Amino acid sequence: AFGEWEKADFAPEKDFLAKLGGIKGVSAVETQTYTLEEVKLNKKDAKKAMENKEAEAEKAKADAPKPAEDPAKKLKKVIKEGGKRGVEIEGAADMGGLQFFCTSVDEPEGDVDLLKQCAEAMNAKSDPTEEERKGGSGHIGKMVFSAGTAQLAVLAYVPDEKQAELSCPEWLEAVLKTQPGYKMVTQDKSYSIGIIPADGDKGIFPLKIREPLILEANNFLRKRGLFPEDNGSDDDECVFGDDDFPS
Repeated sequence: AFGEWEKADFAPEKDFLAKLGGIKGVSAVETQTYTLEEVKLNKKDAKKAMENKEAEAEKAKADAPKPAEDPAKKLKKVIKEGGKRGVEIEGAADMGGLQFFCTSVDEPEGDVDLLKQCAEAMNAKSDPTEEERKGGSGHIGKMVFSAGTAQLAVLAYVPDEKQAELSCPEWLEAVLKTQPGYKMVTQDKSYSIGIIPADGDKGIFPLKIREPLILEANNFLRKRGLFPEDNGSDDDECVFGDDDFPS
């Protein structure tokens, strides 16, 4: 079929090209003949080609950006985590006679707005009529850390009755400034928030720097006499992070 068409000068190609050349602004029209060849693979090569294709598809799927989580569902998770953590903080702090507490949360994922709402859920007054107790740690000062891929978000909270002893912005900045590139987002006597952007070139990874900063926050309090001295026992470790709170 192609041979016969070729002998006929690919009609009506000649007329079509003439009309294209007659269009104002068209200076040249070229044609090109393509040769198509069927390639047959043996079973082994065909299987390998299929596996490579499937692997590429899986990689593309893994690399594709994840669809954004529904904001309402995300906020619900953030508040739930905050309410639960508030109960845990209240119990641990009261048992140890602590005025301040440092910890980390997962759900905000480094988002400063969600971190604030998580902390507010920790501090909310407990409703004795609810089946599951939530919050209740508003009388306890705290620093809360949340690691995301792009940054570490840090919130400091100082209740009204303790503000004469500790400046909320000062406490937060003293911790943040131990890492380069930090930024104070909000500075308030009750709630102050800051971030430390991730920087792989400088070895700054949110999860990696989180625990050392929690220790830094506690040491700042110790210098002010607001946190128990580290006597070298394992008991002191129970207030530092998430691992001590069973889910």
